[in-house]
Amino acid sequence: MAGQTPNRIRGTQDMLGEAQRAYQHVVDTFDRVRVLYGFQRVEVPVFEATAVFARSIGETTDVVSKEMYTFPDRGGDSLTLRPEFTAGICRAYLTEGWQQFAPLKLAASGPVFRYERPQKGRFRQFHQIDAEIIGAAEPQADIELLVFADQLLRELGIADEVTLQLNTLGDAPTRDAWRAALIAHFEKHRGELSEDSLDRLARNPLRILDSKDPRDRPIADSAPGIDGFLTEEAAAYFAAVTSGLDAAGVKWTRNETLVRGLDYYRHTAFEFVTDRLGAQGTVLAGGRYDGLIGSLGGPETPGVGWAAGIERLAMLAGAPAAEGPQVALIPMGAAAEAAAQGIVAALRRAGVSADMAYRGNMKKRMQKANTAGARFAVILGDDELAKGVAAVKDLASGAQSEVTLDTLVEAVRAA
Repeated sequence: MAGQTPNRIRGTQDMLGEAQRAYQHVVDTFDRVRVLYGFQRVEVPVFEATAVFARSIGETTDVVSKEMYTFPDRGGDSLTLRPEFTAGICRAYLTEGWQQFAPLKLAASGPVFRYERPQKGRFRQFHQIDAEIIGAAEPQADIELLVFADQLLRELGIADEVTLQLNTLGDAPTRDAWRAALIAHFEKHRGELSEDSLDRLARNPLRILDSKDPRDRPIADSAPGIDGFLTEEAAAYFAAVTSGLDAAGVKWTRNETLVRGLDYYRHTAFEFVTDRLGAQGTVLAGGRYDGLIGSLGGPETPGVGWAAGIERLAMLAGAPAAEGPQVALIPMGAAAEAAAQGIVAALRRAGVSADMAYRGNMKKRMQKANTAGARFAVILGDDELAKGVAAVKDLASGAQSEVTLDTLVEAVRAA
């Protein structure tokens, strides 16, 4: 209809005020903590060739088969909006010559896209923070990433509401033996499995272990665990990870049903989960993906990483209080307005947050300064201009004094 305002696309969001502050609080905290751990910020394109995600995430996964935003560009190439960060970062590692810097500790954040049913804390365009270590096969890399995640959750104030669940997927011989045992177990119960799990049995049998369908749970719960198939090397690797977490004071719990279905996943898999967000309880998850870069056509390269939804973390952490200006300029009269423009610019250049209302009488401007949470009101009228001073009022105590205009910036900075 002509003239009708377009609606926001379903599954997207506009953020202002408290919602935006909660979002930014997560990003700022992530950036502060990643610096402590030596993770470089990396930027990668928001879309890639579709093959990047199909080969790295897996053709048989729901993400690739049902959830990706894929489209042909005008040149006929198939492009996909990124549904996650790891694949694009690994592609860049190969195509941009980053192998020379390995091992690399990388961090990213930004929008990702999945076509799925919007619900609380889940959107079609949502945002993730992401941390990866590429080129390190040692268990110390897994430990560092997990301690990083734990500290992030602590600094967001939500560590007590989140539990780290940990599992091992073993090395390749472990996984092959375990997979064969799982297939034999599930085949014996073929008639009792859900339709989705029958499909998984043919394509991705490990995924049956984390099925939510009530028909599958007794069968999955009675399936053989991985521990009976661990090689000595795989068992030693997992022991090194858990002892490292213990040494760092990171609490964890074993979850033998926590799996990653694709063959390139190895050793450590983990999720930080909460019961505060309903059924969608995972807030941060990751694992070791030693075969991923090989699946993209590169040399076999170890990697481990995690990602977390910013919106979910923001829902748990909440928003910090809005920051008001340190100074509110209140000019009265045309001459004072002109002088105040110079003062507010000088304050800002000196690193002092300052604001000035565009209109209103003195009473309304003072109300606006108080509502904004300003610390000082700087009042300037014709009398003050004539004397070369400004009236500076402490809005908390009500105390007011005159300060010369040439010392105003320093006086406010020193207060």
